[in-house]
This record gives sequence, C-alpha cells and structure tokens, in this order.
Amino acid sequence: MNESTEVINELLETIGVGAAYRNPAIELLEKGQSRYLRDLKLNFSSTLASEHLTAKEIGLLGLSIAVNNINNLLGDFYAKFSEENGATAEEISEAAACASLLASNNVFYRFRHFTQKEKYTQIPARIRMQIMAKPVTGKEFFELASLAVSAVNGCEMCVNAHEDSLIKMGTTEERIFDAVRIASLVTATGKIIY
Repeated sequence: MNESTEVINELLETIGVGAAYRNPAIELLEKGQSRYLRDLKLNFSSTLASEHLTAKEIGLLGLSIAVNNINNLLGDFYAKFSEENGATAEEISEAAACASLLASNNVFYRFRHFTQKEKYTQIPARIRMQIMAKPVTGKEFFELASLAVSAVNGCEMCVNAHEDSLIKMGTTEERIFDAVRIASLVTATGKIIY
C-alpha cells in the first residue's frame, strides 16, 4: 500500500465511510499519488477543532455546509459529530433548515445586488423566514451559520448583512473568521469526498 492510499484510508475512516470507499475524484488523486491528499486530510481534521467555536457549533456549521453542498457523506458525519457533542435533534434539524433558507435568500439577494435596480428593492421578497426570528440554536449562532452558508454561496450582500449583524451582537471577528474558514474547508473536502 502506497502513502496516498494510506492517507485516503485514514481520511475515509475518520469520516466513517470505510477504507474501501472510492469515487472518481479519490481514484484520480490515488492513482497520481497526489501530494494534495495529505493537505486534504489535515485541512479536514482542522475543521474539528477551534479556539472560537464549540465542538457542537463546529458540527452544526459543518452540517449546514454539507447540506448546502448536497454532500450526504459529510452531512452524515457532521450530524453524528454534532449529536456526539451535545446537539439536540431540533438543533441538527435547524442546521439543515438554515442551509435551505439561505439558498433561497442567497439567490434572491444576489439578484437584487447584481441588477442594482431600485424597483427590485421595492417589491416584497415573499420569502418566509420565521426560523430566523427564534432559532433554537440562538440568534447569534444562526446568524453565524447564515454567514458561513452565504460565503459559500457567494452572496456579497448577505455576507455583509450577516457579518454586520454579528458584529453588532458582539461576536468577535475571530469567531466569524473561523466559521468561514471551516465552511471553506468542508466545501473543499466535499469536492473529493462525496
């Protein structure tokens, strides 16, 4: 067994899919004995710890991003990780719901931002967002997850609005940065593990 295969197997075991799992992306990296595999493994591992987020928050953020990216393997991993670190079924459900709500908001508000037409800002959005009013994970964390999903989806208006809201709530920039860092690494892992 070469080093690339060993690294892949370690990563897959961590995620809980078993060392035998393969898909076309993994096979390409394994066949080429890509040096990137070690980076991928270390980057994924770094999503599981933070000085600014609890393990439960890390799991819920990872789950929101995995659901947003339609990645069932990582979604299952982060749901289990969340539960193992104290998340309730309601909190886990809300993390998935956050991804869905923000998907609609990100498309809608990107459209408004791209067109920059006053008329579109005057027409009601008619997007129901009651979950944002009283989230079970708390307003601050829901905003943090919303920011992370919006960053992944590339909605500048949404990122700015959520970041501004978080700063006004007293959230540190380090906490915000770590949430987005984790979102970026979950997304990167999902390009190979799917």
